Amino acid sequence: MTYDLAIIGGGPAGVAAGVYAARKQLKTVFITSNFEGQSAVSEGVENWIGTVKIHGIELSENLKKHLEAYAGNVVDVKNGETASEISKIDGGFKIKTEKAEYETRAILITTGSVRRKLEVPGAAEYENKGLTYCASCDGPLFAGQDCVVVGGGNAAFESAAQLLAYAKSVTLIHRSETFRADPVTVARVSAHPNMKVITNVMPVEVKGDKFVTAISYKNNATGEVTDLPCAGIFIEIGLIPNTWFLKGLVELNATGQIVTDPRTQKTSLPGIWAAGDATDGLYHQNNIAAGDAVRALEDIYLELMAK
Repeated sequence: MTYDLAIIGGGPAGVAAGVYAARKQLKTVFITSNFEGQSAVSEGVENWIGTVKIHGIELSENLKKHLEAYAGNVVDVKNGETASEISKIDGGFKIKTEKAEYETRAILITTGSVRRKLEVPGAAEYENKGLTYCASCDGPLFAGQDCVVVGGGNAAFESAAQLLAYAKSVTLIHRSETFRADPVTVARVSAHPNMKVITNVMPVEVKGDKFVTAISYKNNATGEVTDLPCAGIFIEIGLIPNTWFLKGLVELNATGQIVTDPRTQKTSLPGIWAAGDATDGLYHQNNIAAGDAVRALEDIYLELMAK
C-alpha cells in the first residue's frame, strides 16, 4: 500500500505530528527507533508546557502513550525501526528500514539530533550527576551553586545567561581565544557580575564523589592544569543532527541540518518536510519542535488534500 504520510522520528516533534495526522485521518506510517528524545536523560524537565516537572523517561513514555491513544487504524507505528534510505519514485517516495520498505506520498523528517559528548575522564561517570547537556531542563536544580559551561557558541552563552538567573556563579571555559557566538551576546552575558570567562583552555577531567565537585582544565599555552570547583557542568559543544541518510536528497547546511522554510517547514525537495532539532531552525527545544511539527503537518494536510 501507499501511505499518505511517513513520519520519521519519535521525539516531541514526531509525536505531535503523529497525533495531528491521526486526528486528520491521514494514513500514516510512523517510523522510529524509539521514543526517547534528548530530554530522556534529564532528571527533571521543567519547561514542558502544562507539566510542572517530569522525568525525561516519563516524558518519553507519555509521548508514546499519547500517540498510541490516537493511532487507531490510521497511524501505523513502526517502533524499533530506523530509516536508512529514501528514494524518489512515481507519486512519492520509498523508505527503506532494516526490516521493511514503505511507500508514501509525503514525508516529515523529525529525527532530531544528538548532543556532542564531552569525552574526558569522568564525563560519562558523572552524566546526570552534576554534568548535563541541557541548561533549560536542568539549570534550576543548581540554584545558588557554582556552575561551569563548556563551549563558545551562542548555545553556550545562552545557557550561561539562563544559569545566571539562579546560580551563585557561572564560569564559561572555551578552547579558543575567540568565540563562535555573536559579539553582542558575548558582551552582554560576560558583563554580568557573577559571570567569568576563561579562554584558550581544554577540559581534561571531571571530578567528583557521588556528584560533580570540580572540572579540571589545561591551559593551551602553558600546559598548566587547574581544578575549578563547581556543582554543575553544562556541556554546549555542538549538536550532531540525525540526517546522514538524507545526504544528496534534500539541502543540508554546513553542520548537516536540514534547510527548511520557516513558514511551512518545507525542505528543498517537494514532498518532504522537516521539523525539530534536525533542522536549521534558530532555536531548538521540545516545545518548539512540537510546534514546528504541527505547522508542518497543517501544511502537509493542505497540500495532500489539494491534489
